[in-house]
This record gives sequence, C-alpha cells and structure tokens, in this order.
Amino acid sequence: MESNSRRDFLRKTSTGALAMTAASYARVLGANERVHLGLIGAGNRGNHVMSLFQNKAEVQVVAICDVYGQAVESTRQKAAGAAGFSDHRKLLETKPLDAVLIATPDHWHSRIAIAALNAGKDVYCEKPLTRTIEEGPQIVKAARENNRICQVGMQQRSAKHYREAKEKYFDTGKLGAITLARTWWYGNSWHLRKAPPELQTQPRDLDWAGFVGPLNWRDYDPQQFYNWRAYLDYGGGQVTDLFTHWIDVVHMFTGREIPSAASAAGGVYYYRDGRTAPDTINVLLEYAEPKPFTATFEATLAPGIKGAAIEMCGTEGRLWIDRSRYEFYPVGAKQPSDVVKAEVIEGVRDSLTQDHVNNFLDCLKSRAKPNGDVLIGHRSAQASHLGNISYERKRRIPFDTVREEILPV
Repeated sequence: MESNSRRDFLRKTSTGALAMTAASYARVLGANERVHLGLIGAGNRGNHVMSLFQNKAEVQVVAICDVYGQAVESTRQKAAGAAGFSDHRKLLETKPLDAVLIATPDHWHSRIAIAALNAGKDVYCEKPLTRTIEEGPQIVKAARENNRICQVGMQQRSAKHYREAKEKYFDTGKLGAITLARTWWYGNSWHLRKAPPELQTQPRDLDWAGFVGPLNWRDYDPQQFYNWRAYLDYGGGQVTDLFTHWIDVVHMFTGREIPSAASAAGGVYYYRDGRTAPDTINVLLEYAEPKPFTATFEATLAPGIKGAAIEMCGTEGRLWIDRSRYEFYPVGAKQPSDVVKAEVIEGVRDSLTQDHVNNFLDCLKSRAKPNGDVLIGHRSAQASHLGNISYERKRRIPFDTVREEILPV
C-alpha cells in the first residue's frame, strides 16, 4: 500500500498546505545566463524533449527523476553531472534549478506541476496538462500566483506553417465562416506497445507505489506500466493524447476555446487485451453562437489505416493541414491553390517541438507568456476531457462556457 509519508504529501499538496512563495526561491534569468533544467519522467518522450533542450547551449540538465532506477541511470549518461532522483520532491530541492520538464504519465502532471510552480520553478509540461477536468484551474492558479512561465507541450502553437496558415486564412477571413473542423488520427502505434521481457517481473529498482501514486492501489502490471496510455486511470487514451493536439489547433485558428457541448461514441472493438481506453473513438464538440461550428475527431488503432490531419471547412474554402504541410482549396476547386511545406531545422528531427522549446527558453528570460501558455493548455485538455466524459457517461454533455461547468440534463 501507499506509504504514510506519500499519502500525507498528496493530502497536503491538494489542500495547498505545502504552497510556498515563489519569489523567495526564483531568480530572474539574464539574457546570457545558463538555464538549469530538471527532467521529471525519463521515458522515451522525456529523453527526446530533453535532447531538444540540450540543443541550446545555454541549457544544462542538472537533475533527472523517474520511479524506474534504470531509466534514471541511462538518461544520466546523456547529461553529464546530472543528479539522479526517484522522488520529484527531492529534485525540486536541487540548487541551482530554474525550470523543470515534466514528461510523466498524465495522472502525475497536476501534482508535480503545482509543486514545481509553488517552489518557484518555471515549467514545461507535456500535454495533456491534466488527467481530469478539475485539475486545470488549479495549475493555472499556481502559475499565475507564483508568476511562473508554464508552457504546455502542444508544439503546433510554435510551428511556423501553423502560425502562417492562421495569419493567411483566419486572420484575414479568407476561409469565410467556419462551420466544421474535421480532425482524425488513425493507426497511432504508440498505444499498442507491449512490455518487454525485462519488465514481466517487477524490477527491484522500479517504485511501483510511486508510479501508482494518487490512484487506487493495484498490483504490479507490466502492461499498465509500459503502455499506460491504454488505461483510463492513467490518461485519456487517444482523445487526450492525440485530439488535444488537434483541438488546440482548432482553438488557435478560430479563437474559440470552450465548447458548449460534447458527444462521443466508441469502444474496445479489436484489441481486447485488457485495455480500458477505447481503440476506436468518435468525438463531436459543439461551439455556440455568435459563430457556431462543430469540431470532430475520429481515431482507430485497427490495422490497415493510418494518417492524421485537420480540415477546416469554411464558406469560402477549406484548409487541410498536418505537421508537414498545409493545402488551401477555394470553394469549388479540386486542386489546392496554395501548398506550403513545414520548415525543417537543420540537424533536428523534430522541428516543431524544437521551436516550442526555443519559445519556452526565450520566455524564461523575457517573462512573456509562452505560445502554449498554461491557460491554453487547460482549455484544450478540458475540451478533450469533455469528449471522454461523454464516452464514459454515454450521453451528450452540455457545458457552461462562462462558469466552465458541466450542466445537468
């Protein structure tokens, strides 16, 4: 069972008893100062984004934390001199430490982010910002009260071709009135990963209680540890992992961030392997007056179909966009009148995320709000959560766009 110290910590964190004044801990970075970074969550994504931070000469990774000791040690080999931790609270005591990169499973995001913000650290948190719809306002409050920069990892916000498309077709009104935003993401193999042989028995240096954390207890399960995205206790499946990216682009393009209702249907139709997140899902979000439109999401893991994109349908044309390019089709056109490829940064295999990391680092010194600010991250996660809530409750979910509360039916 969970230790008394861990239970006490979670209880105190949730009530704010451990909140500190960030001004006592934070320093203001000069234009040429080094940024001391800590990584919390040393899995594949954490290692990848850490490497993008390390592409910038001013960044020094000084601390690495993970509940799996092997992950800590292998990641430390890529960050000379970095200290290793199994408890994020200990990492936050590291000096000097200016910012943290959070790449844990979703159910830990809010607790770690709030603890880091209260400790005066700037935060780059992988999306979705939250595991539940209620956690978002708490993180926004912690960031604002402590005057901290909090960037959420929705890298399309910093990608040049997404920003260019917004300026060309939405800011000018060239698409006309938007009536439908279609999004899809088929065949994402990350949700089908199988735990390797070395995890079939719990490793001695894997803190399973630390991994489970605030959730109800369950015995060690290699699949839940290795492929946690397939289980709704840890995250929101394809909806919060994939749709959060796309609905954030819709919000960015339209300037509308809060749906008025959500509907969803789907299920575990093919991969009956114990997963609780649906392998096939359809979500429909409604955005109300004065400029109403609907946004949809389709996803399936079934073999034979792959691809991911967004299509914005307006009264004067439609825009098709993914991470590699965009295409604009005027009304009646069978061929695009405009095709623009994404810019590629020389020597970087993930230019979109590199641009997002660069924006975060710039904001650490300017103190301007980053492109994927915490409030933006909350709103896009919130929209995705409404889709999952509709799926789980098997009904349309009306949402108060002013109070940001689910309405009774």
